[in-house]
Amino acid sequence: MRLRAASTVAGLMLLAACATTVDPERAAQACEERARAAQGPTGEVTLGFNSQSGSFAGATVGLSSDFLTGKDPVEVYENCVFQRTGMAPIRPPVLRQM
Repeated sequence: MRLRAASTVAGLMLLAACATTVDPERAAQACEERARAAQGPTGEVTLGFNSQSGSFAGATVGLSSDFLTGKDPVEVYENCVFQRTGMAPIRPPVLRQM
C-alpha cells in the first residue's frame, strides 16, 4: 500500500513539473544571449584614473562552448528555446552583425 501511495505522489509531482510553463518571450530573450555568445568572443576593456589610486586598467574575455565547437548561433537559439518551452521559437533571434 505504501509503495502505491509513493508512486502516486511521484507521478503527481512529475505532472506538476511538466505543467510548469515558461514564457516564450522570456525564453527567447535568454536564448538570444546564448546565441550572441556563440557568434564570437565577448569582452570588455576598462581604463581609468582617479585621484586616490592613480590609473587602472582591466580586461575580460569570454568564450562560449557553443562558439568553440563552431555551432550556428541561430541553431543554438532554436534549440535553447525548444529546451526551455517545448515549442519552436515565437520569433527569430535578434543578433548583432559580425
